[in-house]
Amino acid sequence: MSSTAHAQDPGQAPEAASPLLEIHGLEKHFSLSGDFLEQLKFKKGRIVREQQHVHAINGVDLAIQRGEALCVVGESGCGKSTVARTVMGLLHPSAGEIRYDGQRIDDLSHKALMPYRRRMQMIFQNPYASLNPRMTIQQTLEEPIRLHHPDWSPQRVKQQVAEVMASVGIAADWGARYGHEFSGGQRQRIAIARALAVDPEFIVADEPISALDVSIQAQVLNLLMEAQQQRNLTYLFITHDLAVVEHFGTRVAVMYLGRVCEVAPTATLFARPRHPYTQALMSAIPRLEDDRPQHIRLEGEVPTPVNLPSGCVFHGRCPHADERCRREIPALIATADGGQVACHAVEEGRID
Repeated sequence: MSSTAHAQDPGQAPEAASPLLEIHGLEKHFSLSGDFLEQLKFKKGRIVREQQHVHAINGVDLAIQRGEALCVVGESGCGKSTVARTVMGLLHPSAGEIRYDGQRIDDLSHKALMPYRRRMQMIFQNPYASLNPRMTIQQTLEEPIRLHHPDWSPQRVKQQVAEVMASVGIAADWGARYGHEFSGGQRQRIAIARALAVDPEFIVADEPISALDVSIQAQVLNLLMEAQQQRNLTYLFITHDLAVVEHFGTRVAVMYLGRVCEVAPTATLFARPRHPYTQALMSAIPRLEDDRPQHIRLEGEVPTPVNLPSGCVFHGRCPHADERCRREIPALIATADGGQVACHAVEEGRID
């Protein structure tokens, strides 16, 4: 499916022979115990070693097809940004595999990763912190081109910068100025230009519009969609804004406490969410219709990622949980409408 077709029907996933990016059993844990000596405790006359970890990602499986925009959503702390940073190699996974175009990349050396770094770029959440304050915009945009194309002449580098600046609506005279001279929306345009400067095919966008005003959000979002059409880009788009997902996404992956609850085409997910957590998220969207379903209020507290609950991580807040949910971790199963859901109640037919 072409990028133009995606813009017309964001709920339909593009066809592809094999995924561009595959994530299998991905885990990422952060230690809370400090170094080795800080882990040693004196208990009952013995020295024991105690370790605590934040379980940020817990067995994530995802596949992203060429030309699509996969949106990852979930509440704060669910691990979606950690997935983005692990995919880009900014964090090393604790377990699992990441494959790009069929090649495993999570265990490659820095030198072996260089060809993939040109094909994969990232747009960060905070436009005020993602630009080097000591570099002009021209230097900022030239830096990745010189790194990935050391054989290019200075004239060719400047030509590439001029082309990418024009493509995102940046005036030529911005090049001599510094990042602090621009607004948040202008800085994010510059960050997008930097990501596009090396002609990537895959972009990870980690909540790129959450720090911007609503009117500027629409401009940046439209810019990303135009770039996708013109350059046939593939996106992993991290967000908590469901309105953005409905407008931008090809498919949606819903995360809760480091696990994927549900994956489905955008139109399918918004029309018929299957997982109880997804249903609660959808019910929280403000609507103008009077006959919309009543807002679902979840009981209980969000568990801590330091001490994960057994079985399904959502069972403590789920009204449909039973003994199996408390004991056994649900696997993602295919649904008849083209999605996947990790829920024992759905699998057993206890809920529709």
